[in-house]
Amino acid sequence: MTLCCALIACRKTQVDFTFSPTAPRAGETVRFTNLSSSGEEWEWSFGDGATSTLKSPGHTYKRPGSYLVVLKVDKKNSLRETKEITVYDTIPTFVCEDSVFYIYEDYTFTANVYNPYNYEVEYEWDTEVDAEDPDIVVTDTTTSTSTLHVYFTKAATLAIRLRVIMNGDTTDVRKSFDVQDRETNSIGMRTGSGDYMQRIFGERAEKLRKADELTTYLLNIEQDTMQTYNDSTFYLSKLKKIFPQMEGFHIINRKIYIRAKGLWVANIDGTYLELIDGTPCNAMTLDAVDNRIYWANAQGVWYMPFIGSDNNKFVTTPLQLNNLSDVTQLAANPIPNE
Repeated sequence: MTLCCALIACRKTQVDFTFSPTAPRAGETVRFTNLSSSGEEWEWSFGDGATSTLKSPGHTYKRPGSYLVVLKVDKKNSLRETKEITVYDTIPTFVCEDSVFYIYEDYTFTANVYNPYNYEVEYEWDTEVDAEDPDIVVTDTTTSTSTLHVYFTKAATLAIRLRVIMNGDTTDVRKSFDVQDRETNSIGMRTGSGDYMQRIFGERAEKLRKADELTTYLLNIEQDTMQTYNDSTFYLSKLKKIFPQMEGFHIINRKIYIRAKGLWVANIDGTYLELIDGTPCNAMTLDAVDNRIYWANAQGVWYMPFIGSDNNKFVTTPLQLNNLSDVTQLAANPIPNE
């Protein structure tokens, strides 16, 4: 009896399956072969919403893509096997996992090419935009691979083209995408080469875009040499008696942020002076919406949350927004999105 039980225990059901063809096309029937060592009931899930209870079923995928196929034996979660199947389009095409597109977010487009005989394939991507002022910016180093990494800089209907050359045949695929704007806060920047606006999504610094409409705003922006706080007016000339090297300042939440040979913070009464960044500070601004301070030095634009401690000690590490080295003026949320 003991020997019999041991033999039964050793004969645990092994769940496995194969499928053919291994590189199926959309519209082509895939045959699944059940290799499980035992079992009486079968539950198949093909990853596209379809199911089957046959032991070795066939299934046709209507669209190209990657699907997870699951086989479960005798309704037991412990007796299951999962495999990924990639379904290719008969005609070369390209896809993106995202279906909604926004400006200044990164997207990856991937070519789907049915190539069962492993022919050499050439890819040529084209964003069909003006190189001088692109609406689509390519972020990888080449456009001759099976993937293309881009972000959009304009809310419009924009097109991407892919040319696939394989076994002497050339196929051109062109798709248009409706790119949407998104409400978000931003930082306006004046540099020696012009004015820029950088949009911010959460903690992520997005790409820069030229913003000619900032010109008037930045020309009239309040300078950091005079501030009104709690019905009191603070002047640079008076504050320099306390902080002789001060070149500019901003006040918020009873803290004074000082632009000098570095960036400093102190209580509004001048106590607890603490250094934030020892690099000479060229410009700064406060963002009362996101509770951040932004400042510019020779390495770029940086930001961090407002200082909240009574003694102005902080543990937050400043984060770099960009590497613009010649920013002379900053403005938080300078213009509304349209």
